[in-house]
Amino acid sequence: MTFTQTDNAPSAIGPYSQAVVHNGLVYTSGQIALKPNGSDELLKENVILQAKQVLQNLRNVLEASGSSMEKVIKTTIFLADMNDFAVVNEVYEEAFDSHKPARSTVAVKTLPKNALVEIDAVAVVSE
Repeated sequence: MTFTQTDNAPSAIGPYSQAVVHNGLVYTSGQIALKPNGSDELLKENVILQAKQVLQNLRNVLEASGSSMEKVIKTTIFLADMNDFAVVNEVYEEAFDSHKPARSTVAVKTLPKNALVEIDAVAVVSE
């Protein structure tokens, strides 16, 4: 088992790792729209920009773990407001292109730092 730490994604804001690689799979922690500059600065503009930052952070964690967006097999999207489902879905589809991993989407009462969207993933590690 190995733990991922990359400066290309936000550091964990609690006692956990950005991702864990085990038995050929990488399990990412949930990513919110923090800029990966060590400031823990959350993009607050809107859910579209947050979703784009979240997916870029997720991409960077996956790549640092020896995987990629194309190797994702399952994601979970957490939304602060289910009314944002359609616009987040558009950003998500753009990020994954023709690759369509299994997915769950749930509405939650609040997310860390009052983020609007959080996404985690399970992916195959490159061989």
